[in-house]
Amino acid sequence: MSQPSEQPANSLVLTLESGTVTIKTRPDLAPKHVERITELAEQGFYDGSPFHRVVDGFVAQGGDPTGTGRGGSGQKIKAEFSSEPHVRGVVSMARANDPDSADSQFFICLADATFLDGKYTVWGEVVEGMELIDELERGEPPAEPNVIVSLRRGD
Repeated sequence: MSQPSEQPANSLVLTLESGTVTIKTRPDLAPKHVERITELAEQGFYDGSPFHRVVDGFVAQGGDPTGTGRGGSGQKIKAEFSSEPHVRGVVSMARANDPDSADSQFFICLADATFLDGKYTVWGEVVEGMELIDELERGEPPAEPNVIVSLRRGD
């Protein structure tokens, strides 16, 4: 059994000004999404980008370097929907109306949101530091958004 300070296999470390959040990736559910998110993370794509949409009791959304909710990396990812439920701590891809329009934006469920099941690609889950996600500034966009200091491979 791993100690809390060790990172689980297939993990990403999301560093905020307030501390670190460990996300266990789920390549068993969404291998293409995990591969792309990890690639972007290793390139520093997410560094300095804000959580531009934080809705109390719903989600914290980030991954857009412009902070507008309209930006991305320019590379769409084909949907990898699964039956994995959108419950508190799950990390899933944001997208436009087209199911295959996910790019770089993701959201972390602050509470159960099972009405999203089968419509958005689940690619991870917060396994440590969820209390830091709970503390993010609320708003669409927040008046003073929290930023991702860095997102990197943890293993």
